[in-house]
Amino acid sequence: MTAPVAPVPRARNILVTGADGFLGRGVVAALARRPDTGSVVALDVREVPPERRQPGVTYEAQDVRDKALAATLQRHAIDTVVHLASIVTPGRDSNRAFEYDVDVNGTRNVLEACAAQGVRHLVVSSSGAAYGYHADNAPWLTESHPLRGNESFAYAHHKRLVEEMLGQWRQSHPRLAQTILRIGTILGERVDNQITALFEKPRLLAIRGSDSPFVFIWDEDVTGALLHSLDSAAPGCYNLAGDGALTIHQIAARLGKTTLDLPAWLLQSALCVGSRLGISRYGPEQLDFLRYRPVLLNTALKERLGYVPRKTSAQAFDAFVAARQRQGRPVAVAGALAGSRA
Repeated sequence: MTAPVAPVPRARNILVTGADGFLGRGVVAALARRPDTGSVVALDVREVPPERRQPGVTYEAQDVRDKALAATLQRHAIDTVVHLASIVTPGRDSNRAFEYDVDVNGTRNVLEACAAQGVRHLVVSSSGAAYGYHADNAPWLTESHPLRGNESFAYAHHKRLVEEMLGQWRQSHPRLAQTILRIGTILGERVDNQITALFEKPRLLAIRGSDSPFVFIWDEDVTGALLHSLDSAAPGCYNLAGDGALTIHQIAARLGKTTLDLPAWLLQSALCVGSRLGISRYGPEQLDFLRYRPVLLNTALKERLGYVPRKTSAQAFDAFVAARQRQGRPVAVAGALAGSRA
């Protein structure tokens, strides 16, 4: 049994990295409305356009790899850093070395800057991908399961390396409290990514012999959990996902669609050929991403951190579909969600 961890004092002066990213914008906006906050510094690698700026927030353009980050923390008397900067969906011109440099070396620089300036609390957005996509994953993963990543997936591998580094720093720098949120698949009214693209197909791709379960978390719940961790909550590592999961066949049923069930060997061959011919950006390694998805149990989130997501996985998915319908870009067959159960 894990010994209870003392809560960190309520955050006052807060710096957010990756502040103009999808998550960052929501977090900064929420912090701007948070009562009794001393100051909020929004840090991003590029200048944030005026139309996306929040009143009362200080915006700075700085790379998380910049050694001058420590001086930035000192200048604003920062006591808490929310580290969101990460490359989730690389551009076509990206490469593995650059992604490693930002994700791993960038996090190391954040840690060194925090230690140098006496920052007391570091909150990091990690991912369920850190557990890896493996055939022998537990049906429900808890924070006590090993982080194995996958070397073939840069994002999953880098998240594992970052978390290993964070673990080492917890031992060597115990005065810097850490809250690590291992986030499931994020859905929201404006979310468009590799996962949501799967749901837009006329038939959903399924792999024979695999349920391919998804755990979803509504984007406002991600922001809610991050802010909750700043309000005298217990630091630690937490899975961040809604209650329950949906299999690919349950998702198809909610959308009023059928599935295209293919044997693993056939899909792997097709991905291999498509990658070699340059007609697909995804290779055969994508097969494991589809069939061995980490399924996150959120018990510690609710019982130790004290945050209960407002939406279950099913409710988050239904809200995503409803938002698409309101936007005139439906992903479900008309009337498909009528009578669905969360």
